[in-house]
Amino acid sequence: MKKTYLKPKLFSVMKTYSKQQLVKDVIAGIIVAIIALPLSIALALASGVEPACGVYTAIAAGFVVSFLGGSRVQIAGPTAAFATIVAGIVATQGMSGLFLATIIAGIILILMGIFRLGSLIKFIPYTITTGFTAGIAVTILIGQIKDFLGLTYAEGVKPIETIEKIEANIDAISTFSWQSLVIGAVAFLILIVYPKLEKRIPPSLIAVIVCAALVKLIPTLDDGVFTIGELYTIPSGLPKLDFSGIDFSLKSISNIIPDAFTIAILAAIESLLSCVVADSMVNSKHNSNMELVAQGCGNIASVLFGGIPATGAIARTAANAKNGGRTPIAGMVHAIVLLLVLLVLMPYAELIPMPCIAAILFVVAYNMSEWRKFVKTIKHAPKSDTFVMIITFALTVIFDLVIAIEVGMVLAAMLFMKRMSDEASVSGWKYIDPENDNESIDLRAVPENVRVYEISGPMFFGAADKILSISLDESIDYLILRMRAVPAIDSTAMNSLEELYRKCESQNIRMLLSHVNSQPLAAMKKSGFAELVGEENFCIHIDEALSKTSQNV
Repeated sequence: MKKTYLKPKLFSVMKTYSKQQLVKDVIAGIIVAIIALPLSIALALASGVEPACGVYTAIAAGFVVSFLGGSRVQIAGPTAAFATIVAGIVATQGMSGLFLATIIAGIILILMGIFRLGSLIKFIPYTITTGFTAGIAVTILIGQIKDFLGLTYAEGVKPIETIEKIEANIDAISTFSWQSLVIGAVAFLILIVYPKLEKRIPPSLIAVIVCAALVKLIPTLDDGVFTIGELYTIPSGLPKLDFSGIDFSLKSISNIIPDAFTIAILAAIESLLSCVVADSMVNSKHNSNMELVAQGCGNIASVLFGGIPATGAIARTAANAKNGGRTPIAGMVHAIVLLLVLLVLMPYAELIPMPCIAAILFVVAYNMSEWRKFVKTIKHAPKSDTFVMIITFALTVIFDLVIAIEVGMVLAAMLFMKRMSDEASVSGWKYIDPENDNESIDLRAVPENVRVYEISGPMFFGAADKILSISLDESIDYLILRMRAVPAIDSTAMNSLEELYRKCESQNIRMLLSHVNSQPLAAMKKSGFAELVGEENFCIHIDEALSKTSQNV
């Protein structure tokens, strides 16, 4: 059978492509590009890089991911989830560190796709994704307070962590600008009210145009509001790449590896979540492994083109699907339109007021926070799940996403093992005198020199000690382990079984095993335990085991 697990979706859909669908894809691509332009600029600024870097990312990653991706309608570009991560890397490692981290992350993503690890993303618990997503939203919101209020930090103050930003904002509150607050409030009002009146034009674009016009035409506002052009250099044309200052030494690469893994894991999680959402909207099924390869290639292309890390953007992907996009052509059109904007209109971005950008990011943070899911989890989920979510949320805000995911995964794994250990049990049969109990008619007759233990649940290192809790005394000649409810067993539990067998052997007790399922049986054969006990002592049914005790064979 021919391998197709790495076949881009574009190559599949083109077999039945039509002119009518081309028109729909082009229209959807143009609309998504209009949505992506102000967002790309805003997310670049939130990431601590030049505004044009966001557009470079949307162009390069957007085109490559659509061309190679495993989804029909995925739109890739800069996203809010990466903002705090990128800002931290740029602040500590510089743009060269970000370049290295993203290249390595791209390679990791490609390898994940090649080795078919797309399905492993489902093992990231819902509580962790909810926790760190809400945490990122809070960090973005706090990071934009400065520009929304027009604060000016003292010379040399460059806060990186969220707590540092809160402290810096408090110290700089005396520099508050009412003009910035007015422009930010106008932008915020447009972003909230305009979608209720008109849905064809993105509200962020209207907010940018209106606020830029107000600052330009009203001198009073112009005096107290910073624009992008006053704080950043807006380049025209394509980026000029220069790799001469990048350190490719092993030391630099090893230092950046943790950040690279964070980028790769987050890109994989967010892009595949976006694909799942898109599948439900267009009645399709994405190829997760091909999507990971495409995301890896897209991230590498992004930094080579002067951009930052990228992933599938759920909001832009949904907009693509809602506006008629049904093939990767729409995503490629979106990238081409942004390229034309970059070449012709990008210098006008210097007129955009910073409080307007902050307002756009406030709305982005609100939308990505999914606070309703957060509250619902607190109200209805088990306490252990709620604990993991809150810890992940707090660590994301106080420290960073790397620590949050690491601690969250460890806690989730430990709690899962505790649950599985609680479910696992080793219990002896209750012995009833058949002459004095009316229920005994439905029970099996067990000789006095036979003990039957029912083993239930997965037998792994967290529950292996329960096997050793089986008590043996001189009156026992046979020990039957009934294992019909054991779906799996690991090496630690196997070692406990061997110890139990040695005890039985030392006391001349014959061990019989009843109804051993496929995985435990395979593990027993591989470890040599089956040969040690003897295949004749493995019984298909409990009745067969009991009959062997009466035969005395």
